[in-house]
Amino acid sequence: MLTSKQRAALRGAANTIDPVFQIGKGEIDDSVKTAVADCLAARELIKIKVLENSPYTAREAADLLAEATGAECVQVIGRKLVLFLKKKKESAYLALLGK
Repeated sequence: MLTSKQRAALRGAANTIDPVFQIGKGEIDDSVKTAVADCLAARELIKIKVLENSPYTAREAADLLAEATGAECVQVIGRKLVLFLKKKKESAYLALLGK
């Protein structure tokens, strides 16, 4: 569980990154969940955009993907969401997390 300070630091770091996934009119199925999990394993912090034609709101997509991948939802703003999953070793965000 992230503290409010950790969440704020991760939100600041997420400002500069571009979305790596787009959730469109299709379902969030196992292939999407696997792709997001793989991306989280590689990058730790990712941004996802939910398109207007999606059957999901950004909050619904964030909750589904966070639960499926074991990640933490850092923020949801408009149609964008940010997820974080700390690596087991050598996290690039340790300084931000204060550890």
